[in-house]
Amino acid sequence: MSKKKSKYYTVWKGHKSGVYESWNDCKAQIKDFPNAQYKSFATFDAAKQALKGNCFDYVGKNKAFKSDLSPEQLKKIGQPNLNSISVDAASRGNPGVMEYRGVDTKTKKQLFIQGPFEEGTNNIGEFLAIVHGLALLKKNNSNRILYTDSRTAMSWVRKKTCNTKLERNAKNDTLFQLIERALDWLKNNTYKTVIVKWETKAWGEIPADFGRK
Repeated sequence: MSKKKSKYYTVWKGHKSGVYESWNDCKAQIKDFPNAQYKSFATFDAAKQALKGNCFDYVGKNKAFKSDLSPEQLKKIGQPNLNSISVDAASRGNPGVMEYRGVDTKTKKQLFIQGPFEEGTNNIGEFLAIVHGLALLKKNNSNRILYTDSRTAMSWVRKKTCNTKLERNAKNDTLFQLIERALDWLKNNTYKTVIVKWETKAWGEIPADFGRK
């Protein structure tokens, strides 16, 4: 008996759009393709149907979320501030193909996206996403806050460092150039933006989530 496949991959934007039956086939289509759009699905029919639509009708859409926290805990945490942007990263493998983006928390409108990068980590992506968001908000003289679900990235930004263990090589050199630019920005700029931890246990996945879990 053949083993049932667990995932199918829809590629909306890549070297060749379509539905692919393995991650390696999908990766071949998105590698070195700027702003590639793709997502995994549990069945071929779902992946094929998604291909007919828009990427962002599927990427980053939360399933119905019900918190396990008590009413008292939820009341203490409160609701997210919608006068904000949210950032997140996605990495398939660690290291692996990585990308990051920022969205308007209320409308989910995408404000920026970078990647996919051939070799990166989720922590690096989260760090770069925060710095990208800070630079964007400062440029626009915005008073919005910034949400992230990564305490590690918040710490790196606060310390103005990128404490990754990933070693630089030819595959990730472009990514390390972005890290250098981000560190340079942090060391040469001040900002008033408040960086806030997104309360996933209370609110569900952060709005910038890529929905590929």
